[in-house]
Amino acid sequence: MSDSPSNRPAAHKSAMRWVPLAIVAALGVLLFAGVLLSRNPNREALPSPLIGKPAPAFRLPVLHEAGRLVTDKDLRGAPYLLNVWGSWCPACRDEHPVLTRFAETKRVRVIGFNWKDEHADALRWLEQFGNPYLMVLTDYDGKAAIDWGIYGAPETFLVDERGIIRWKYVGPLTDEVIENELLPELARIDARGASL
Repeated sequence: MSDSPSNRPAAHKSAMRWVPLAIVAALGVLLFAGVLLSRNPNREALPSPLIGKPAPAFRLPVLHEAGRLVTDKDLRGAPYLLNVWGSWCPACRDEHPVLTRFAETKRVRVIGFNWKDEHADALRWLEQFGNPYLMVLTDYDGKAAIDWGIYGAPETFLVDERGIIRWKYVGPLTDEVIENELLPELARIDARGASL
């Protein structure tokens, strides 16, 4: 008798009472997942398809040496940190003291990659804030940056002694990023080099 047509609407009403609760519970689960994901400080970084692959070939002028061109092959033999910056970039100014302190440790060669900048503006910026770079490569038209997958500044790449990209960071370097990400990756490079 419980399956009679007169009891069906009551059963349907009873089931419909739970639908709003199920929707609220589902939204709660999504909110909780979002909170968990937001704890990752690098959550906006896009993974680079270049990690573990050879650095793109380039031939770029050196900012402070008119007429001198440097290629990717010229930088092989020892690891280097390639830091993308521009005088027009406010976040680069925030990053600069951190990068300068790190460069002073001489832990690895720090190479500047001046991107889409005017020559005089780049020189003036380095004169004003200091030059932490062993050398500064210039990509005036931004064509070399395309091959590196650069889409903003600052960005930083760690390249090993064989010219393989081992690490990339998008955004301004901080002391925490250097300590927790960059230095461990440098240690792995050192360990790989020692085992060869």
